[in-house]
Amino acid sequence: MPLAPGEPAPDFTLPGAGGETVSLAALRGHTIVLYFYPKDDTSGCTLEAQGFNEAQDAFSAAGAKVIGVSPDSVKSHDKFRAKYGLTFPLASDEAKSMLEAYGVWVEKSMYGRKYMGVERTTLLIDRDGNIAKVWPKVKVPGHVEEVLEAAKALG
Repeated sequence: MPLAPGEPAPDFTLPGAGGETVSLAALRGHTIVLYFYPKDDTSGCTLEAQGFNEAQDAFSAAGAKVIGVSPDSVKSHDKFRAKYGLTFPLASDEAKSMLEAYGVWVEKSMYGRKYMGVERTTLLIDRDGNIAKVWPKVKVPGHVEEVLEAAKALG
């Protein structure tokens, strides 16, 4: 179950694309858009990443930083970023410990087969490190715009 608004966001430090380290503590003082997605270079995940990428200037103007997280490897993230020209950090949680801490590593079902995977979820984290808003079971169309409006309102 994803975390709820008002709760402190669990801290994390993960390897990221381009050899960077992505840490929540290092971003304290900024509004953070933390979005969890299942897999690099798949249709829905690509559309979502492109949407956040196209809105980068608007998120920056709202004082917000976007971070994408999936269980894919750093190497996979590097290819994904290069292929689509993504400019925001992509964090790799191959151990799935951060995904579990945020409650987004869940049992899923497709065609009657059960498996573990990432539930597409976005969190808005305020400057103090608390969760301001949660979007569970995200549908990609219109999502980036909705998150941007919430980030602007949070200021």
